[in-house]
Amino acid sequence: MSTDLAYKILAQLGRAKRGDDSLAITGGEDPVFLTPWRVAAAGSAALGAVGLAVSDLWRLRTGKPQGVTVDRHAAAASLRSNTYVLQNGEKPVSWDPLAGHYPTRDGRIMFLHTNHPHHRAGALRITGAKAETREALAEAVAQWDGLAIEQAIADGGCVGGLVRSREEWNAHPHGIAVAKLPLIDIVQIGEAPPRPLVKGERPLSGVRALDLTRVLAGPTSGRVLAENGADVLHIAAPHLPYQTEILMDTGHGKRCAWVDLTQAAGIKTMTDLLREADIFTQGYRPGTVAARGFSPEHVAALRPGIVCVSICAYGHAGPWADRRGFDSIVQNVTGLSATQGSLAKPRNLPVQALDYIAGYLGALGAMVGLARHAEQGGSWLVRVSLVQVAHWLASLGTVEPGNGVAELPEPELARFLMESDGLFGHLRHLKPVVQLSDTPPFFAKPPEPLGTSPARWAS
Repeated sequence: MSTDLAYKILAQLGRAKRGDDSLAITGGEDPVFLTPWRVAAAGSAALGAVGLAVSDLWRLRTGKPQGVTVDRHAAAASLRSNTYVLQNGEKPVSWDPLAGHYPTRDGRIMFLHTNHPHHRAGALRITGAKAETREALAEAVAQWDGLAIEQAIADGGCVGGLVRSREEWNAHPHGIAVAKLPLIDIVQIGEAPPRPLVKGERPLSGVRALDLTRVLAGPTSGRVLAENGADVLHIAAPHLPYQTEILMDTGHGKRCAWVDLTQAAGIKTMTDLLREADIFTQGYRPGTVAARGFSPEHVAALRPGIVCVSICAYGHAGPWADRRGFDSIVQNVTGLSATQGSLAKPRNLPVQALDYIAGYLGALGAMVGLARHAEQGGSWLVRVSLVQVAHWLASLGTVEPGNGVAELPEPELARFLMESDGLFGHLRHLKPVVQLSDTPPFFAKPPEPLGTSPARWAS
């Protein structure tokens, strides 16, 4: 199943199966973890497609493809990659105690995301909670009808979503709009002559990728590019909230710099960086970065031939396109959590499949765009979202979850882990999942704290 799915993903990007492809997806089928959703099939298919895209770039450099191997259990584990990180033997805390499910007055269930301080403060303020406790928040949410609190949270610039069944979501205006979208697409946004890949020892040697993303999906995309040799510069700003512990999962192989786009100097720095970039990945809502003057079309004018990648929560079409969201929220509104548990007692999946798969797809699209530019020219825009991944995952159907496990056996998990030392101390974390015959992916450096490196390209 996974191999066919990998080729179906690639077909959406115009990449047909080649006679010299070599893709092997190994290991046990779903269920791996305790979920009815086919997360191992989905994760290994996305990573298999990534591996073939890396092979394509290597073929462009050397005339020779590579063998690609993906272990389904490693792929499934990668969809909860951040849970395996240990810092100096301790597990970093990344989940706010107020985040979670809350019953409403009309018998619905509301999920609130409070991991960022301003979203936490906003949820308490909007709901009218009288104290910063889970009990007070539950009491406040219980005074609201479900649809009303969902709309109020969205209008207040905070993050939450009402638990829905799959049937309710499929009948929702945004569910209908997203159902018309592919899992991932790529469109040309400008003219540019072909630019061959520079010589190098790795598939993405010499490729400069500007990573303007936060949390999991976008940073995961940049990590995949880095593990195959790209110079990835991760951009953040001191005034924006960031879960630093997430960097210990997604920051491998990257450099991290500060750029404040609220300041003229920051706009100039960003402009200068983009003039020399090959890939620009941004993980904000459609229009947010454009408001700073960095729409895909503007970026393509600055740097003809660039590949722009847009990763967001709710996609680029439909009434919720401008709505804030995270993996956990999208799971709940699209019915994945209700299927994981029940409508009355929803449960989030044991993996963050939407985030990580969206990240893999973002890297995949970036590499397909690079290959297109090298062969035929043009500037390209790749679009993917958490909600499109949710629709795709649901389309794969369900399995009986009873044979899954809460955690992989220690000897098996140990095969997927590695250790590194750097500015965050001693880290245990997952290895790259995709295995390549000629250029095994690896992290050239350990993760570093935000703002550690200067905002300039390495070479």
